[in-house]
Amino acid sequence: MDHRPFLIALTALAAWASTMPATAAITELSIRETKPYGTFAAGKFVRIEGEARGSLAPTEPIADIEKAARDSKGRVPYRTQFTMIIPEAPTPGNGALLVDVVNRGRAVTHMFYNSPRERPLPPGNLDPGTGFLQNRGFSLVAIQWEMAEGIEPPTFLDDKGEKRFAEGVAFAAVRDIALFLRHDRSKANPLAGRVDRVHAIGYSQTARLLKTFLALGFNEQDGRHAFDGLHVVAGTAGVIPLNASGKGPGSVAAATPGPANAELRGVHEEPFTYEAVMQRLLAKNKFAPRVMVANMNTDYLSTRTSLIRTGARGTTEAPLPANVRMYDIAGAAHMNERRPNKACEYELGQLDWSPAMRAQLVALDDWARGRAEPPASRLMPLGPQRGDPRVLDAPKFLPDAVVLVPQVDQDGNSLGGVRLPDLEAPLGQHGDLNSPMSNGTCRLAGSYRSFAKTAAERQSRNDPRLSVEERYPGGVNEYTSRIRAAARALVADRLLLPEDAAVIENAAADNVAFALTPPRARGALTGGQR
Repeated sequence: MDHRPFLIALTALAAWASTMPATAAITELSIRETKPYGTFAAGKFVRIEGEARGSLAPTEPIADIEKAARDSKGRVPYRTQFTMIIPEAPTPGNGALLVDVVNRGRAVTHMFYNSPRERPLPPGNLDPGTGFLQNRGFSLVAIQWEMAEGIEPPTFLDDKGEKRFAEGVAFAAVRDIALFLRHDRSKANPLAGRVDRVHAIGYSQTARLLKTFLALGFNEQDGRHAFDGLHVVAGTAGVIPLNASGKGPGSVAAATPGPANAELRGVHEEPFTYEAVMQRLLAKNKFAPRVMVANMNTDYLSTRTSLIRTGARGTTEAPLPANVRMYDIAGAAHMNERRPNKACEYELGQLDWSPAMRAQLVALDDWARGRAEPPASRLMPLGPQRGDPRVLDAPKFLPDAVVLVPQVDQDGNSLGGVRLPDLEAPLGQHGDLNSPMSNGTCRLAGSYRSFAKTAAERQSRNDPRLSVEERYPGGVNEYTSRIRAAARALVADRLLLPEDAAVIENAAADNVAFALTPPRARGALTGGQR
């Protein structure tokens, strides 16, 4: 297909810029490259690489922005990089734009939503994978926001004459690109007239960014809201200390608490609970988007996630606001990384949590459109930590905080929460910590400890957990039947999509942990008659 008309429309910026209202935040979109991405159920898609330039009023609630250099109109300019994967014009898509708030320079949408069962896509990979997002017609923009990863925030000289960067501009950049792609009707917008709702997606560091974005009131500008829905995944507790100025080249928001720096300030800070976040919005009469929060099992153990439910005082859980749903993915690891790693004590976590993410995105979009209420929140029961020195306890600067951890059954698998079929009919223990904690992959990818295959093997290694043959005396047929029942129950509750249930059921029938049932003797079905 000839892409020239599309490219001409995208690069017709000079005329648009000259007529742009003085109050506009995005002043220019520059397209470096447009190339075909593939053909899907929703039509042909293209991938676009480009740069957005914006300008901000020096009165924005951004630390030190009033000190930054201004343009001829008295505004503060910035620029940042973006990647788009969108339907090729004039294909409309489904009207939804996903804003991927990238994690340390790496896009996360395809890791969440397009990962195949046996080959999860790593952060930063934008291969089509299963094509889930494109088959359903979602448009995507991945926005760089972090120092050294593609954004050029405003600069100024401090009292010592040293150059500093107003990094809080990142909040405005994410907001303004979303507002531009949704509302601008000029030829400079490749999605002009094709977007009627926008959702933001954040993972870990950027899940905290989105929570902070809400708490600081950045979701609204001039009476318009940027995001209808937020999918906040593995964000743990606390915020991101981004509304500050740094010296570069890295970001002021790069560090996180861990075994080596458990007392790090700026991350595990108020507001912890979503009740507290929404109270701040209501106090400012701000629009409250729909929010879906997904917590991973290992995050309760290694990153103090329980504080998102209790806050920093005691163990009483805060109520969830009406616009928030929270789902604990029982047995899930922070990283969906399952390849062998000899540096780790145990096999890495093997629970595929992408099906839960896909179902949540569909439910979030339906919720934002007013089509259906989302599934009720599902949380794991919490209790005191069990004396494991690897569990990250409350920091000393929060003397009244209590870190709680998921309660487990006799196999060590967590109770409650969203129980994917591989946990509901387990072949091992999912979601515990791995060692050494000093190794990032071991710490974040968790562990999987398989059950013995036979009773004799279990006894030989003194394992109190029932073996596979003892759990499923009917072999692969019994196992597959239990997987099927678990999958269909989740489909009925809209926590799993039917197409994912089919993949999970097929994988169960093909599981190599079971031997095939021996064929029956010839004539057995007819009583031996020939």
